[in-house]
Amino acid sequence: MPAEAPAPAVETPYARLGGETGVRALVDRFYALMDTLPEARGVRALHPPRLDRSAELLFKYLSGWLGGPPLYVREHGHPRLRARHLPFTIGPAERDQWLRCMRQALAEQVADPALRAAIERALADLAGHMVNHPG
Repeated sequence: MPAEAPAPAVETPYARLGGETGVRALVDRFYALMDTLPEARGVRALHPPRLDRSAELLFKYLSGWLGGPPLYVREHGHPRLRARHLPFTIGPAERDQWLRCMRQALAEQVADPALRAAIERALADLAGHMVNHPG
């Protein structure tokens, strides 16, 4: 009886983005946009003056979330994203500003339209889950 062929390896979004280099570039562009776009003023105000730590935390979170190394979980345990964001007033405007920056960063950093669309959809769901104020 012939042996079954192994199932093809599924390439993770992390790998498709270019691994650490690609995810860092996405995060760096995202925070550069948040820091400079007037339309992101509200969500930017929720962050500290320097964005280095925020960028590092998002990079580590996205690394594992996208199928790469679970850097955030190794260092901080379960993300508990909603609980960690409860001290901040996040309404629809802040959600939309965050998504605007992320969508633009994705458009600039991710050439594959199917991958970009899948990540956008998943991040939109995640951002919607962070809303804790009616606005």
